[in-house]
Amino acid sequence: MRLVIAEDAALLREGVAALFTDAGHDVVAKLDRADSLIAVVAEHEPDLVLVDVRMPPTYRDEGLRAAVEIRSHRPAVGVLVLSQHIETAHAVELIATGGGFGYLLKDRVLDVEEFLESAARVARGGSALDPEIVAALVSAGRREDPLEDLSVREREVLQLMAEGLTNAGIARRLWCQERTVESHVRSIMTKLDLPGSGDDHRRVLAVITYLQSRATVD
Repeated sequence: MRLVIAEDAALLREGVAALFTDAGHDVVAKLDRADSLIAVVAEHEPDLVLVDVRMPPTYRDEGLRAAVEIRSHRPAVGVLVLSQHIETAHAVELIATGGGFGYLLKDRVLDVEEFLESAARVARGGSALDPEIVAALVSAGRREDPLEDLSVREREVLQLMAEGLTNAGIARRLWCQERTVESHVRSIMTKLDLPGSGDDHRRVLAVITYLQSRATVD
């Protein structure tokens, strides 16, 4: 896997780069600013970009804006946002671009194996959302909830789908059979009235519906 890392904190930037290098991956560029990220991605064509949310020069949302542009113009490039902050609206906007996107809080790096697994999943076109970000979305409400027909267990399954888990991963988390999860997923797709245009595409649509539902506040 070829990576570009954009992170202004030198210690974290070098530490994350070392994790990937030690795991056999190729870090092709390391940046401390977001304003040159687009050009560097175009030059190196990496499999994955890791980017912080708030970076120089203004420390506002430079990283997120760069992530949106990369996902819009280079959908084959996975983007993993690392942040100390939860920006739910941006999470919904970026997940709507399809697979190949992740949003994790920085302390998830401490669980090295899980962090590397999440990064690889995003690079392969999957998703990885931090449970705390998903929880923040869940805490928001809306008047007309498209998820209201889902059972409690189906909502749990959909929440774990939003975190990027496969059916097998969901089964392990919920201590149930994988075929039980498959049954719940089929029911979710039916209740959300999602088109049968491929399992991967339907999962993305289901997650988008979930995130949009949770991010709209009364």
